[in-house]
Amino acid sequence: MDTTLRDGAQGANVSFTLNDKVRLTLALDELGVDYVEGGWPGSNPKDEEYFREVKKYSLTHSRVAAFGSTRRRGVKPGDDPSLNAIINADVKVAVIFGKSWTLHVTEVLRVSRKENLDMVYDSVNYLRSHGLEVIFDAEHFYQGFKEDPDYALSVIRTAEEAGARVIVLADTNGAMMPNEVYEITRRVVGEVKVKVGLHMHNDSGCAVANTVMGVLAGARHVQGTINGIGERTGNADLVQVIPNLVLKLGLRALRGVESLRRLREVSRLVYELTGLQPNPYQPYVGDYAFTHKAGVHVDAVLKNPRAYEHVDPELVGNSRRFLVSELSGSSNLVAHLRELGVPVDKRDEGVRRALARIKELENRGYSFDLATASAILIALRELNLYRGLIRLEYWRVMDEGDRSIAVVKVNDQLEVAEGVGPVHAVDIALRKALQRVYPELRNVTLVDYRVVLPSEVKNTESLVRVTAEFTDGSRRWRTVGVSTSVVRASVEALVNGLDYYLQLRELGLIKEVKAQG
Repeated sequence: MDTTLRDGAQGANVSFTLNDKVRLTLALDELGVDYVEGGWPGSNPKDEEYFREVKKYSLTHSRVAAFGSTRRRGVKPGDDPSLNAIINADVKVAVIFGKSWTLHVTEVLRVSRKENLDMVYDSVNYLRSHGLEVIFDAEHFYQGFKEDPDYALSVIRTAEEAGARVIVLADTNGAMMPNEVYEITRRVVGEVKVKVGLHMHNDSGCAVANTVMGVLAGARHVQGTINGIGERTGNADLVQVIPNLVLKLGLRALRGVESLRRLREVSRLVYELTGLQPNPYQPYVGDYAFTHKAGVHVDAVLKNPRAYEHVDPELVGNSRRFLVSELSGSSNLVAHLRELGVPVDKRDEGVRRALARIKELENRGYSFDLATASAILIALRELNLYRGLIRLEYWRVMDEGDRSIAVVKVNDQLEVAEGVGPVHAVDIALRKALQRVYPELRNVTLVDYRVVLPSEVKNTESLVRVTAEFTDGSRRWRTVGVSTSVVRASVEALVNGLDYYLQLRELGLIKEVKAQG
């Protein structure tokens, strides 16, 4: 069950619009998620509107579930606003949570143990009497079991007797260790007849591991969020849990192996909707999950990917990448050149010279990790494949308040342009001048520009490093520039970005180019 729209939305800096919630529901349905926990209809108007809106769409696989709590103390189920909000949401599945830790029973709810059991039974039974399938979340179950196992077990047995179809064991504080989860879950699986589920938080960094261990102990219902977003440090990341279950444990989840290929796509959608930056180090789907930098690693992966990759990246919708840096061997550079269509042997003296030049520049403050296109330009020069296509003869920028004016002379073309800043003005002037000579540069646009301040080098001089990302509509590449002047570093990155495109066209490689960096 995916709870991104409910528990995930409780994460700091996370907020979904109504349209976001519907869009993600449809994506999760296509992915093959069994249950989509859409929200808590008794807590806010937006979630109530969501349950009305989502009924306009025909889902092919997922069932939408509404979330709520057990009845309030001293209130009959039929008079409880939270339970009736679930019924009014007109769903077929309800997820309700109840207390299973005596600390919460006596100090938070401030009811007797008997009253808490009655609240659990009455709530589940009431929803079942209205024809709903009920999933019972035993909140703080593992903490409750450790302090009073008999009472914690009595809570879930009560929910089972009342008709709950799934009993979910929640590590709500996120404090459990994998070995504890395994032992306790295995005990519970032997105590109840219905399906046992898991709901793990990540406060101790073990949410994914705890989920996997719970499954190994016999649980067969898993809850989590896409990218692990959620309260405090978040929930178990389904993007990690699902491939572990399918690829490592051989279990069936979602629509099978084919669904895994969409994991990166769905992960990116959630990052987009939340406005959070994608985690490049995220297992399975992150940009760096299958990125190799050390020369020894690259050489081995080129011979056999299994040497340093635990699964085929394409299985989860990702791809293999090689970085070029001071830690690289010739295999890294050769891999990029061959991918572009340049036949080269890693023992070629030009490759060795290019690698030496790259390492020298990195020692001076450059970084080619994300600016592979700049490294390729160096290699083309050392392999005598480079052609002098751009001659930057002169440039100057003048600031005029909130506007900047750039004067550029390139390839004997003089151009003046105005922009909202010096870099913007230079970019416009360069393009206008060069497009007279190379009209094909109209295909190239600048899509990202970043400045790193400062970078210290051995002579203690402060440098700025600029990376620029370009696209021609079908591929992307990044270049880097370094200088004591942010504008000069930017000019270097901009010129290299345009030059890279022209060099590949000159060599007849443009159709084979894939995104670089």
